[in-house]
Amino acid sequence: MSASRSETASAPVPDGSGAGPASTAVPEPGGDLLAALLDGMDAALCAFDADGVVTHWNREAERILGWPADEAVGRRGFAGWAVRPADADEVQGRLMAVMDAPGRQVHEFALLKKDGGRVLVRTQSAGVRGAGGTPAGVYCAFSEVHAQIDLERSIALSEALFEDGSWGVVLVDVDLRPTVVNTYAARVLGTARATLLGRPLGELIVQGVEDLEGALQHVLSEGAPASPAEVWVTLRTAEGERRRCWRSGFLRLSSPLAEEPVPLGVGWLFQDVTDARLAEQDADRLRFRSNQLHRASRTAAECEDPMEAATTHLDYALAGFADHALVDLAVGERLVRAAATPAGAPGPAAPVAGGGIPVRYPAGHPALQAVDRIGSVRDSAGGAGEAWAAERQWPPDAAHALCAVLRSRGRTLGVLTFLRGPSRPAFERPDAAYAESVAVRVASAVDLARVLGG
Repeated sequence: MSASRSETASAPVPDGSGAGPASTAVPEPGGDLLAALLDGMDAALCAFDADGVVTHWNREAERILGWPADEAVGRRGFAGWAVRPADADEVQGRLMAVMDAPGRQVHEFALLKKDGGRVLVRTQSAGVRGAGGTPAGVYCAFSEVHAQIDLERSIALSEALFEDGSWGVVLVDVDLRPTVVNTYAARVLGTARATLLGRPLGELIVQGVEDLEGALQHVLSEGAPASPAEVWVTLRTAEGERRRCWRSGFLRLSSPLAEEPVPLGVGWLFQDVTDARLAEQDADRLRFRSNQLHRASRTAAECEDPMEAATTHLDYALAGFADHALVDLAVGERLVRAAATPAGAPGPAAPVAGGGIPVRYPAGHPALQAVDRIGSVRDSAGGAGEAWAAERQWPPDAAHALCAVLRSRGRTLGVLTFLRGPSRPAFERPDAAYAESVAVRVASAVDLARVLGG
């Protein structure tokens, strides 16, 4: 709010205003500074002396009500000009009552504008004490109620977002370091709110931080994107690394006090949608694999040679699932390689030329374990690399293995092995279920081949 200038205390008062004769203002040291400060305020301000005479009236008060300072200062109360006659006594009484009361009081009044219109204002008023502590007057700050409500809504929204919001909210400065973090964001990031402040995002995000920081930099320089984006990251937590997907929106923050927009940072709003995205991926994967099994069965049904039907099932199963496939059949107490994909590069499965030589699997080999358990066995190289694959008689680029036993008519016919390279993830339990479905079909074809062969 701004105040009236000190010289306006001697401004003439219009006839009929009810104001007494204006006294001559005595210039005080710093009066010009006080007038400038009051006139530069964003809220309307007026002040009354102990007799209820207006002593200060700033520019924001003039803007809201239309009464200039030289017409307002010197009037006694609001009666006859700024309130309706029927409301004048109540308004004046409530305003002046705070002169003898402690603290501030908040009221809402309907005031009159100079053009005759009415405006509802919310006031905060408090008493002013003289040098000896005696009541000397009242100051009153006021603003239009709708503007005050808008401000309160903005503050309430900010507090709700930073305390109870169901979205993560992080404010980052121009150096991309968090300055404010809400409760949801701290929980998703796996740390305390205060711990995140001022730290580079790379200390918490192992993978994906480049994409996130790139998005933040883009918002700082170009503005917010038109729609939310999904960012996959890997977090470093006390329980280990976690892969997460965040649906994120960004807002560029600029100072409302600067003449030209000055970036203060970026508001980053996000929600963890990892579970939903993983469920969608699982559903897509299951749909694709079911379709592959269906296509393989239709194609295999047209094969005259049962072993060709077996390799057909392998070719369809490999798509998006593994890099290599091996079929080792039980001959007596040993396993003999019957079909395989090329070891050097991806390719279709084919019977092994000149088969019949037993594979030299050492004791405890995953394929032997699958035979013993009559179930699936998963294995990974870890950091062993090619030595791990060579020891198990697998192609040198193998890093993950899944062995599924071939069973038909209650007998074990051999082992089906799927292999993945180091750039792919290890096999998981859903992968084992799919491999077992493929193994059932391959075993049926192998069993038919043996029946027909003799």
